[in-house]
Amino acid sequence: MTRAGILAVVALLLPLGAHAQDKRSGYEDASPETRAMQDDDTANPGFLWVQQGEAMWRERVGSAGRSCAECHGAASSLRGVAARYPAYDARLGRPLTLEQRINQCRTERQGAPALVQESDALLAITAFVGLQSRGLPVAVVADGPVRPFFEVGREIYMTRQGQLNLACSQCHDALAGKLLAGSPIPQGQANGYPLYRLEWQGMGSLFRRIRNCMVGVRAEPFAPDAPELVDLELYLAWRANGLNVETPAVRP
Repeated sequence: MTRAGILAVVALLLPLGAHAQDKRSGYEDASPETRAMQDDDTANPGFLWVQQGEAMWRERVGSAGRSCAECHGAASSLRGVAARYPAYDARLGRPLTLEQRINQCRTERQGAPALVQESDALLAITAFVGLQSRGLPVAVVADGPVRPFFEVGREIYMTRQGQLNLACSQCHDALAGKLLAGSPIPQGQANGYPLYRLEWQGMGSLFRRIRNCMVGVRAEPFAPDAPELVDLELYLAWRANGLNVETPAVRP
């Protein structure tokens, strides 16, 4: 049976409203070899991007001729920051992802052009910043002024989409831990991004994973700058609250 056929059968069998019982990182569903690759910083391919990000941290860029380090000091000063994103920006009146916050700093503080979504440069600096919070629990806020955006993200997560008529929750809540075409269905926790995916043979953001899932159910993917995408990332990050940040994680 084709993958599309399997997913169509899954859509018929899934109980609505079911939820995963316990939070489980995708690390737990990976093979021993993949887990070992993530655990060894010298073998983890994501550290190629981290090293690039470290160089970018010290590089003076833009019309201000300023580096990240000149404002923030040692990168360790950002420990805990990645664990809180997406986060609400009071001045803009909406949540921002970590990637958007980095680009905000570049354009407003450094006078440099924004980095392109999913570019190696943006993945690199995001991975370097994310690494500073590795081992800390995800602690995304979903109350207060960010709540309406969180509710939009939750609604997207629960809504059937595409020609296969599937919702994110149907696979990643109801069937998490079961097998699909011989592979475990993960809970889809967002605690390792940006991460290195063996299937991609490269680094990728949560946006890329969402886009791939939407294409898989034959739905129209969000544009990189769609506000609904940030809302969905906010909800997904909140689902991972309490799990440790694993950036840069390695996944199959």
